Amino acid sequence: MRLARLRLDGAVRPAIEVSGTWRDASALVADWAAEALDPAMLAALATHDLAGLPPLSSTDFAPPIAGIGKIIGVGLNYRAHAAECDLALPSEPTLFLKPVSALADPTAPTMMPRGGTSLDWEVELGVVIGRHGAYIAEADALSYVAGYVLGIDFSERDFQFRRGGQGFKGKSSDSFAPLGPVLVTKSSVSDPQDIRLRLSVNGSPRQDGSTADMIFTVARLVAEISQFMSLHPGDVILTGTPAGVGMGQKPPTYLALGDVVEADGGLLGVQRHWVV
Repeated sequence: MRLARLRLDGAVRPAIEVSGTWRDASALVADWAAEALDPAMLAALATHDLAGLPPLSSTDFAPPIAGIGKIIGVGLNYRAHAAECDLALPSEPTLFLKPVSALADPTAPTMMPRGGTSLDWEVELGVVIGRHGAYIAEADALSYVAGYVLGIDFSERDFQFRRGGQGFKGKSSDSFAPLGPVLVTKSSVSDPQDIRLRLSVNGSPRQDGSTADMIFTVARLVAEISQFMSLHPGDVILTGTPAGVGMGQKPPTYLALGDVVEADGGLLGVQRHWVV
C-alpha cells in the first residue's frame, strides 16, 4: 500500500491510494502515527473496503508520517559514495541525528541557511519504524519496519566540517529533512536492497544509484541502531546516499539560490524543491 497525508480545508488527513485514487482514511485511523504504523495494523487495513472510502481531491502532500520522534542519519553507507569522497569503508555504521525541526514537505522550498556557502544534496531511502524495539536481532529487524519513504539529507558542508563540534551542525537547518510524498508499506517492497534512487539539479542528473550498493543493509542498520537507542513507531532512519553529491564533484559544486532539486524514488514518489 501507498499511504500519504494530504492537506485539505485547513486540516491534514490520512490517505490511502486505491487504484490510483487517494481516499480519506480518517474513518480507519486518526493519523499515520503511533499504533497506526504497527505492521500488523497496516496489514489489517487490507481487510477493509478501501474502495468505499471517500476520495480526496487534494494534491498538497505533507510529510507522510506524523509524530516523528527522531530522524537518525547514517553517514557514508554506499560504496561508490565512499570512493568519490576518497574515504575508507566504515567498519560499523556512522550515525547522527537530524532534528525534527528540519522536517519539510516533499515540495517545500529548501532554505539556504544564513552564512551558508556549500549547500549540498543527498537523496536517501528512509526507513519508518512501526513498533517499539531495543537490542533487535538482525534476523528480526525488518519485522519492526512499517515501510519506506523518499528523503533528502540536505547538508551545509562548511557548517558540517569547519564550524567546530559535531558534523550535525551542517545537517540541522530548517527544511533540511524533506520526506515523502508517500509511505510505501513494507509488504509492498519485495526487497529494500533493490530500490533505485535518483536526483537531479536544474534538470541535470547528479545521483543515480541503488540501495544494493549499501555497505550496511536496512536490516543491519535497524539492528545496529537499536543497540544504542530504543526505536519507536514513527522514528525515521535515513540510510545514506549514493554517489554523486556536490562535495564529490571535481571541483565540488554546491547549490545556489534559485536552483531546483528533484529526487525520484520510483514507487516512493518524487520530491521537488527550489533553493530560497
